Amino acid sequence: MSRLEIEKLLELRRKIKSRKPEFYRHLWWKKPKFSKDPKWRKPKGIDNKMRLKLKGYPAIVQVGYRGPAIIRGLHPAGLEPVVVYCVNDLENLDPSRHIVYIAGSVGLKKRVLLEEEATKRGFKIANPLKR
Repeated sequence: MSRLEIEKLLELRRKIKSRKPEFYRHLWWKKPKFSKDPKWRKPKGIDNKMRLKLKGYPAIVQVGYRGPAIIRGLHPAGLEPVVVYCVNDLENLDPSRHIVYIAGSVGLKKRVLLEEEATKRGFKIANPLKR
């Protein structure tokens, strides 16, 4: 797939995502126990208004909100994300195809070495140190 086609699909994904609503569970605005953690739960009640898709109730998760299958899972820059734990993990990767995430379990000393090596090899780092 050419770079131009990927850019078009990424732009399409951005448009779809801008129109996509936030998906919260039913009655998250009414019940205090849900307002703390309103993450999505599928409504399953027999008379549930949200499940029936009635006007005035939040949208439910549906297939139509998904992005294009070809670029699903890619970073917004159009690169494939890879989690890296050590310098050896960089050997089999291609800077034009992959973007590097340094694992959260990596300590500061090793992280600095990893960042230097990754930038030397031409990789983009998605979660660099804030200096």
